Amino acid sequence: VQLQASGGGLVQAGASRRLSCLASGRAFNSYSVAWFRQGPEKEREFLAAVRYGTSRLYYSDSVKDRFIISRDNAKNTAYLHMNGLKPEDTAVYYCATDLLEPAYGSSELDSADYRSWGQGTQVTVTS
Repeated sequence: VQLQASGGGLVQAGASRRLSCLASGRAFNSYSVAWFRQGPEKEREFLAAVRYGTSRLYYSDSVKDRFIISRDNAKNTAYLHMNGLKPEDTAVYYCATDLLEPAYGSSELDSADYRSWGQGTQVTVTS
């Protein structure tokens, strides 16, 4: 599965932004999808995920009250709706999919367990 993330840009604090992740290749609805971000000189951070099939949602505590993950399987696209953006949200945002099979003890929250990544889209939040 190939992913292409888009929607980043320069935004003011308090604004909202929607990121998109377009998938191509194999059946998108068969995969869990997640969003991560990596700020300057920081580790890659899990933000949100939606599991295939059950559509169970996962959120990090740092964004659960402001960000919403969704997917539109008909459009092969996942979204990250970001509200109330803060300067500390400045980062490169990545979408990921093709999670390792459960037999490997995979977790939707672990970046190491995803095999396909988008190229990242930069979000810069100014105060």
